[in-house]
Amino acid sequence: MKLGVFTVLFGDLGYTDMLDKAKASGLDAVEIGTGGYPGNSHCNMDELLESDEARKAYQKELDDRGLTISAFSCHGNPISPDTAFAKESDEALRKTIELANLMGVPVVNTFSGTAGDSEEAKTPNWPVAPWPQEYTDVLNWQWENKLVPYWKEIGQLAEEKNIKIGLELHGGFLVHTPYTMLKLRELTSDSIGANLDPSHLWWQGIDPVAAIRILGEKDAIHHFHAKDTFIDQDNVNMYGLTDMQPYSNVQTRAWTFRSVGCGHSMQEWSNMMSALRTYGYDYVVSIEHEDPIMSIEEGFARAVKNLDTVLIREQPSDMWWA
Repeated sequence: MKLGVFTVLFGDLGYTDMLDKAKASGLDAVEIGTGGYPGNSHCNMDELLESDEARKAYQKELDDRGLTISAFSCHGNPISPDTAFAKESDEALRKTIELANLMGVPVVNTFSGTAGDSEEAKTPNWPVAPWPQEYTDVLNWQWENKLVPYWKEIGQLAEEKNIKIGLELHGGFLVHTPYTMLKLRELTSDSIGANLDPSHLWWQGIDPVAAIRILGEKDAIHHFHAKDTFIDQDNVNMYGLTDMQPYSNVQTRAWTFRSVGCGHSMQEWSNMMSALRTYGYDYVVSIEHEDPIMSIEEGFARAVKNLDTVLIREQPSDMWWA
């Protein structure tokens, strides 16, 4: 395995300064935003698409530092009823797939998206209960009319370009659990898999190690985000796990994103690394920092230090004892 970082947290640095930061921190890879929610502070996608020389210069900066790009990321909502944002998200995704193909980047990360409740909808609608029946009807309509048709088309494009799509299992979007991930994959394309982020699994009550096994057995883990979550049971008792308080309300929120090792023990993180290796994922573990009580510098450094103690970097030896 290799250690990387989702470079959106270093958006105030230029491209080469960001790469210097990654190298000095002992990382092997960077995950770079190309549009959507992450922005594109380290990637002028149109320029790179248009110019082979620009791509070579961009790649040289990576090569000079011994770094690789684990993924391009353009998290958005391509099936949103907000037609302008849906169009922007779709265009960013298609361009990112093309750029990934041109630059030999194997994975493009994004969200599945969430549709509205009808063709007349103005905003996304995320059903989370099967009753009253209207919620089930909305969910079925979204999958049949928006989600599956869109990802069938994108899945085919990804296959043609030899790119894997990593959908982040994120609450608020239609693909947010191992089940919804595998269901969409079965109905569309094997090019579509998970960008597995345990922080979003924990607050849904899902054991990340079990999720790794479920998805790994189907070869459906394409990328991995390293971010932790602290569950405050007293606040869960008051607000529930679907807590709608702002992330800044740390004292009263049911759960809060944390740096690696600040929400769950390093034994649990070690178990995840072992499960990833056991079930066939031997790629990049990409640090994502969204800790509200730590600075970027401290939260990032904590994640690097903690992951260095559990990451399995080398290939296993022959079983000389058996």
